[in-house]
Amino acid sequence: MNVGIYFNKNYLSENKLYLDKIITSLETNGISCKKMNNSADLDGLDILFVLGGDGTILNVAADCAKRGIKILGINYGHLGFLTEFEPNNIGNAIDLVCSGKYVIQKRAMLEVQCGKNKYIALNDLVIQRSTGGHDFSNTVSLKAKINGAVVDNYTSDGIIVSTPTGSTAYSLSAGGSILTPDISAFIMTPICAHSLHSKPVVYSDNSVLEIVPVSGKTPLNIIVDGRIVNVITHSEVITIKKSEYCSEFITRGDKDFFDKLLQKLSIWSK
Repeated sequence: MNVGIYFNKNYLSENKLYLDKIITSLETNGISCKKMNNSADLDGLDILFVLGGDGTILNVAADCAKRGIKILGINYGHLGFLTEFEPNNIGNAIDLVCSGKYVIQKRAMLEVQCGKNKYIALNDLVIQRSTGGHDFSNTVSLKAKINGAVVDNYTSDGIIVSTPTGSTAYSLSAGGSILTPDISAFIMTPICAHSLHSKPVVYSDNSVLEIVPVSGKTPLNIIVDGRIVNVITHSEVITIKKSEYCSEFITRGDKDFFDKLLQKLSIWSK
């Protein structure tokens, strides 16, 4: 078994003790382990420890999915929806990997095509108005089509297309529903729509969604898992469907989704 460690470089000093502990413990059990610096280092790995928050995991999720690498997250971030362990339980994470008695949770991903470019998202795609310099725009006009049928025309700040994993992120903040990880659906959520009827739409992940800019004069930011990957300035159709790849997460298999949701959002329920 080949194991790697990827971590948020902003917390290197805090992580050093844990990094050394992971490497020493795994090597004592005969498991090869090395630190990762970039995506090229992922080749040949079976499992990747990720030390950081959800953003750190999103940085490597697509590259891991393409290589079939399982992710085990250790939370050093704010919420940590995608992480399985807190730093004080890192010993349990190591024991779980060494024993092999873990449960794999598969998470669906989006495939986004914009022109000749393709992207993979674990959380979401955001198509958003430009807010910078002379390209600033108040709203954008977008038409949404599912399997060729028009769903609605949106005058808004943009549209979020989210997986069940990403439904607890930006989409939730914009008024979208929460989807449990096992549901075979995606959700399209308009951002601040100037309308009395524009609501989030949950649709089958077997469908193909097309977002069509009504006017090609307004620059649009294409944001995949929190990073701007493209800016389009013409009527380029954005096509979204379920990716052939999925993210695989190592879990203990003993946590209820809603217990974790309440815990991470600090909601008092009892």
